[in-house]
Parts: sequence; structure tokens; C-alpha cells
Amino acid sequence: MPADPMVAAGQAREWRQAHEQEIIDGFAELLRLPNVASDGINIRRNAEYIRSLLTPRGFNVRLLESEGSPPAVFAERKTSGAVRTLMIYVHYDGQPVNAAEWASDPWTPTMRDAPVELGGKIMPMKAPFDPEWRLFARSAGDDKAPIIALNAALDAMAAAGLDLSVNLKLFFEGEEEAGSPHLKQMLSQHRALLDADLWLFCDGPVHQSRRWLLSYGVRGSFGFGLTVFGPNRPLHSGHYGNWAPNPIARLTRLLDTMRDEQGNILIDGFDDQVVPPSLLEMAAIEAAPPVDETLVGQFGIGRPENAERIELAVMRPAINFRGIRSGDVGEKARNSIQTSATASVGLRLVPAQTPDYLRQVIERHVREQGYLVVHQPPTAGQRAAHDRIALLDWSESGYPAYRAPFDLPMAQEVAGIMQQLSDQPLVQLPTMGGSLPLYLIDEVVGAPILILPVANHDNNQHGKNENLRLQNLWDAIEIYAAVLTGL
Repeated sequence: MPADPMVAAGQAREWRQAHEQEIIDGFAELLRLPNVASDGINIRRNAEYIRSLLTPRGFNVRLLESEGSPPAVFAERKTSGAVRTLMIYVHYDGQPVNAAEWASDPWTPTMRDAPVELGGKIMPMKAPFDPEWRLFARSAGDDKAPIIALNAALDAMAAAGLDLSVNLKLFFEGEEEAGSPHLKQMLSQHRALLDADLWLFCDGPVHQSRRWLLSYGVRGSFGFGLTVFGPNRPLHSGHYGNWAPNPIARLTRLLDTMRDEQGNILIDGFDDQVVPPSLLEMAAIEAAPPVDETLVGQFGIGRPENAERIELAVMRPAINFRGIRSGDVGEKARNSIQTSATASVGLRLVPAQTPDYLRQVIERHVREQGYLVVHQPPTAGQRAAHDRIALLDWSESGYPAYRAPFDLPMAQEVAGIMQQLSDQPLVQLPTMGGSLPLYLIDEVVGAPILILPVANHDNNQHGKNENLRLQNLWDAIEIYAAVLTGL
């Protein structure tokens, strides 16, 4: 029999208030484990540690292996009389770090009373904790917090004598930040094991208004390297400037042909596959609280790229210039014309764009700008025969976007439970803007998917000084308890 969500959440809150030190200590222990997917030894230590957390909480735990990939942690806990199965997805790997950029060591969890950008001071890792304090470490916000919140919710439920109302499965991936290159193989290999009535993805940030969010989709992710060439050796800019082609100038000019300053994509055919939002999706966006003016002040950007609200902006595909490399700046700058210039370009896709189609469109666009497109470093003969050469590196794996139907019945049940926990309207949006490999779950497993983010919107995920606001963790414990006993 499902429990009253308010009762379950209230009992979870009481338990959490009495065990905050224990929860934070456990969170810090998990965050101390480096978790870059390419670090095979440490990524397995993460998986084994997570297994050690789940086994005493009544789960049957397996590490799912696929050749060349980090293990995925699969856990199952059956509930007597339950007729539905809920799968919770979390990824336990994180982005690489440049420790020199951080205010504190990324693998040494540090408590601060505010964001680093606002002068946050280091606080003791001892209760009582102010809910506005933040815990800083790699993967604090993306994406280890749901693991800790889920375990705390289960402990709170056990202490209160509350039973799960569903069969519960867990799938914790170990290479999401590396593009999930082995996920399809793993899903196909264990298809029957991973079947569920709903996959609940617990990744990403809540709405920028700080209201809790249910998202029905994500944008796809794709990227490539783009290199253009100048002379075959560095040339003195005094002797050869205005004569020898400058690859930095050519590269920036080529990038300018791809998008304008308002973020509009200028590549012919790029939007041909785009499916426009439905009326239900547009209505949900209109119902969400406006946050653009607040974000402009928070991020110090003066103004957005265009006048549309952020929830509409992330419904469109995007081209992001992630970085440019050529020569040096500052004290290391030299008066020379470089031999090449390289840009890293990231793409965010929306339904029903596909990476294969966009690759063709982008290469055609580059050719139309007068470039010979190559996929290996050009030979001396090619450089002599062609004025403009562009090397496109498509080695990065990518995937399309996903959006579930906005009237998905089980999603509306989850929404109803969450809405009971707050006096503010729950935010429901067609997409949260980031990228996750949801399309593979849809393609291989065939289960409906919903996204329930946990982290604060300003958690610096993927960047320096990543953090989690403690109130987000406390709220997640209550939501998990309510959903797991009330669905």
C-alpha cells in the first residue's frame, strides 16, 4: 500500500536532521575517490565502494562488465506485492580536473559557506550544518549526490518502518562523462535484467529558480575538432605578415560562418531534422518561473545572446566553441605566423537530429567556404595543391536528443507526489538542456524515461570548484523517500 508522501517526507526529514554528520561523512568518503573514467584502478574502487553501500541495504548487487569499459553497478531490491519496477540511473564517474584551477583540492571535500566566486569561507565539516553551505569536490554536483541521498532515504524509511511501494533497480554508470561509448553494448547484453516500468535519471541541476524540476528530455551531444593550416613552418610576422596566410585569422573567420553572436546557426541544412515543440511543451515553458534577469546578474554577462527565455533557448540546437589553440599569449607570445590553428566545437542536438546527418551537413558547409576537407593530417602534396585545407576530427562519440511524451502517465504520478511536498508549483520542462544517453535506453530497453535532477543550478559542474548546496541534498532525501513509498 503506497504511503502518504507528506508523511514519508516528514519522517525522512526527522531522520536526516538526526544523522547529518553521518550523511556528510559518507558523502565525503565517496568524493575522495578520483573517478575519471579513463583511470581504471580508481574507477573500479568507486564501483566497489558503491557496492559496499548497497549490499547492507538489502540489494542484490552485481558489477556489469563490458570489454574495455568501467563496470556499471547494478542493484536490485524486490518488494513483496509490488506490481511495478522503478529503475534509478546515476553515473558515478566525473569530468577530468585541473587541480591548479581549484580553490581547494578537488579530491579533498571542503565545506564553504558560499560559492567561491562570492568569497565563500571554509567551514568545519562538523554538524550542525547551515543548509546554504556547499560541499566542494569533483562530482559533488555531477553526479554522486543522488547515490548518497538515495542511501539516506532508504535508511530513513527503514527507521520509520516504511516499505518500498515498487520493486527497485539501480544502474550506476561509470563512463557517462566519457560519452558512454560502451553503454549500448552493456544494455543489449543485459536487456532483460534492465527492464523497468520507468527509468528515473537522477542527473543535472534543478531549475534556476531553485524549484524542483522534472524534465522529460535532454539535448543530444556531439563534437569535432577543426584544424586549418598556414605555412609549413613558423614565419617571422615582420618579414611575412600580410603575405603568408594566418591560420588563426582563417579559423576564426570559418567559425564565424557557423553561428552568429545571437547563437543562430548559419549552416544550411543544420535545422532540417528539428521537430518543433508541442503545444503542451510550450505551455509548460510558459508556466515555469522566469529566471533570465536573475541569471544575468549571477553570471555577470551583461545580457544573454538573444531575447528569448532560457527554457526556449535550450529547445534549439546549439554550436559551442569550446576552445581554440594556436601559438601563445602574454609573456610567451611570439611575433610569428603559426603553422595551424585548432578549434574544439561542441554541438547540442534536439529531436530528431542525428550525428551522422550533421556530419555531412557540416563538412558540406566547410567545403562551400573553399576548403579541402581531410580526416588525416594533410600531405605535402595536398598543402602545395590547395590554398585552404580543413582537418575535421570526428573521433568524439556523440548521441541524439531524447524527449518523452509530456503526458506520460507514470511521470505525472511522480509529479503529483513531488507537488505534494512543496507549496510552490513543480517545474516541468520538455528538456533540461544538458545531455545524457537517454536515447539508448529508449532504443535498446524501450522503457519510458524521466529526469529528476538533484544538484543546485550553480554547482559549477564540469568546471573548477564544483559544489553541492546542502539543502539540495536534504530535499533529495525527502523526495526519494516520498517517491519510493508512494509510487
